[in-house]
Amino acid sequence: MTGRGTDLASQTSAGSLRIELHQFEARRRDGIESAFLAMGKGRIDAVVIQEDAFLTANNPAIADLAREKRLPSAGSKRFAEAGGQIGYGPNGPDMARRAAYFVDRLLKGARPGDLPVERPTKFDLIINRRTAKALGLTIPPSLVLRADQVIE
Repeated sequence: MTGRGTDLASQTSAGSLRIELHQFEARRRDGIESAFLAMGKGRIDAVVIQEDAFLTANNPAIADLAREKRLPSAGSKRFAEAGGQIGYGPNGPDMARRAAYFVDRLLKGARPGDLPVERPTKFDLIINRRTAKALGLTIPPSLVLRADQVIE
């Protein structure tokens, strides 16, 4: 589910895994329920919530609908904390430390154009076992062991 168009990385990844990707957009609160109704008609097997300000603000409602429709769900860390099944994304404190490093360099006179562009290097995996149990799903022990946080 997206607030805007699906990104190219998602489309490329789905294609390489031979997964059929369907996009359901929601830009208003009533659009979330409509998207889930369409997912039900389309026999969707799982839902991935892309991070976007509107969807993040509505994480609890989206997580509730995913559980109600018995759809495995994944999204950001905040999505898992709001009741979604899995959360995965860049580690916030690590990104803040890197940002502080760049601010320090700029304050010491570095030119912005001379600083490298960095991608996140540390990611967090959050598993909501309570939601998985409600859906009748078992999370493999190997995945639970790799999780940074498990919500019981």
